[in-house]
Parts: sequence; structure tokens; C-alpha cells
Amino acid sequence: MEYTLKEIEFAGPLDLLLHLIKEANVDIFDINISEITDQYLNYINMMSELNLDVDSEYLVMAADLIEIKSRELLPHEEEDEEEEDPKEELINRLIEYQKYKEATLEFRKLEENRSELYSKLPSVLDEYKDDNLKVSDDLTLDDIIKAFATLKEKQILEKPLNTVVTKKEYSVNKRSKEILGKLKKSKKLEFKDLFETYTKEYVVVTFLSILDLAKKGNITLNQDKNLGSIILKYKDV
Repeated sequence: MEYTLKEIEFAGPLDLLLHLIKEANVDIFDINISEITDQYLNYINMMSELNLDVDSEYLVMAADLIEIKSRELLPHEEEDEEEEDPKEELINRLIEYQKYKEATLEFRKLEENRSELYSKLPSVLDEYKDDNLKVSDDLTLDDIIKAFATLKEKQILEKPLNTVVTKKEYSVNKRSKEILGKLKKSKKLEFKDLFETYTKEYVVVTFLSILDLAKKGNITLNQDKNLGSIILKYKDV
């Protein structure tokens, strides 16, 4: 069998042998030592002809293969039962190396997948805690966020099929004054009643205005029951 030298880098003689076995499309247990030795030596000779450095470990393997090949060609003599068959020893080494190589490829894939993930150490968020933001004991920020999420869902459901986009500027300061004006008249309002329209800008500014007013102590936020309506009440400062 004529072997053509390819530009392939091998990790060692066992890696080269596995490549030759794969090229021959045979099972490791069914390798023909005579053929695999000839192919291995052919490869080593071509490396020398191309003035490529051949590591000593490749030459040691070449010597081992020649010895195994010669043992198979010579008449079989009665061997010591405790002496291990060189061919069987070589096959075991190839199998172990193949397992090692497959495990290495798997670890490399896991490493590549891990390189696409980014993580950070847990952070202490106490610096972002604002003790000036007063709400009732039975109402948490999560409740307000859930109410905000409900409004977002309602915004999607009530979105008209055809819309004409008109731009209107909103500011937290202006919206806060509007909310205070309504609360001064009615004294209390439900959270959802403050959203006359459901554009993204309007909803976000209204939400931030409510939090700002609660932080400044201009209003109080209460919830009569779990998942119930959030009530805003005007508070005289």
C-alpha cells in the first residue's frame, strides 16, 4: 500500500499508528502488523527524505514494530506463559491512548463551551438600598414590578392593529406633578389607573415617577391583599 505524506501533526508514535489504522479502515484488534509496520516505516522514511526531524520516540516505535513483525514471520516456538505478547501489549497501548485522545477532545469541547460563558462573583447590593423609599409593610418592590409587568402585558393585548406614531416628550418631573395633582383631588388612586396610555415611554416614566414620589415621601403605597390592587395615597409633607 502506497502511503502519501500529508501535512498532519502527530502527538507521538501512537497517534501516528492510530492515524494509519484509521486510514486502513480496520479495527485495532484486527491490525495486520506486517502492513502497519511497512506503512509506519514508509512514513518515517519520507519524513527523513524531506529533511524533517524525526523524534527518537518514533524510531523506538519503529524498532518495536520491526521486532513484532519478525516474531510473527519466524516459526512459533513455545513461549513462556508469563511473557506478554508484544502485539497484544501494543494493542492495549493503542486502546488506552485512543481513550485518552477521545477524553481530551471532549474536554476541549467543554472548554470551548465554557469560554462562551461569563460569570462574576456575588456582589453586595446594600449600597443600592434606599431607606428613604417608604412603602407599607405588606408591599414589596417585587409587588410593584409585578404590577408593572401586568401593565406591559395589557399594553400588548390592547395594541391596535394600525397605529400612527406621534412623538411626545415625557419627563419624570412633569409626570410626578401630574400624579400629585390627581392625588390631591382624589386622595387615592389605583396603580393601574395612572396609565391612560400604554406607550413604552409613558409607562416607564410613570413607573419611575411613582417610585420617585414614594422615595420623597409625597405618596404612600399600600396593597390590601396579596396580588391585590396597589393603592397610591397622597401624603401631606
